[in-house]
Amino acid sequence: MKNVAVILAGGTGKRMGAYLPKQFLKIAGKSIIEHSITIFEKHEGVDEICVVIHSNFIADVERIVSAAGFKKVNKILCGGRERSDSSLAAILAYENEQDVNLIFHDAVRPFVNQSIIDDVVAGLSAGNSVAVAIPSTDTIFKLNNEKCIESIPPRDLLYRAQTPQAFSYKTIKKAYDLAMKDPDFEATDDCGVVLRYLPDEAIHIVEGNENNIKITFEQDLAIGEDIIV
Repeated sequence: MKNVAVILAGGTGKRMGAYLPKQFLKIAGKSIIEHSITIFEKHEGVDEICVVIHSNFIADVERIVSAAGFKKVNKILCGGRERSDSSLAAILAYENEQDVNLIFHDAVRPFVNQSIIDDVVAGLSAGNSVAVAIPSTDTIFKLNNEKCIESIPPRDLLYRAQTPQAFSYKTIKKAYDLAMKDPDFEATDDCGVVLRYLPDEAIHIVEGNENNIKITFEQDLAIGEDIIV
């Protein structure tokens, strides 16, 4: 099985308030997306990289790939309005090459480490679906429609989702095929699509890392600078 890292970079970074999408902002002199691609470029278990980006920024990604000398980036695709649209673009791009695993990763999580990817790749060899998550250190309140506490789920069963999320091609393609036929489908992450449309499919968890943060707000850039030092 070929392992393909799908770097999801279709976001426009509205919450950051910057002119450029946040994946093009710099940490330690390099764009966030370059940091993310580099991790997968260096991993021996990743055979190929596919970047999904808004059509306005394809040329920017092409310049980054060329300047950095990335060898594994084989596809640069146009993303859609929702995350699920970008995932679907990658799924369709490999329709004629189905003997692959797709490893979906947020471009704005530039601090995923080699150990996490090791565990994801190993998990794929044992099953069809793998997600990265870390235990919740906070108590979580479930609220009702009146914004009052309805229940307090046991904390030992609660994990905070990170990426990568990885699947055999046949699994993720089947889940999205069913989703696209559902008039009530709502955009979610890839695990959510598999969980809803393939409820008997076990999604195994490998543990992430507190440093595997998602760059969402401006203050996250400063946190990122501290992590990379």
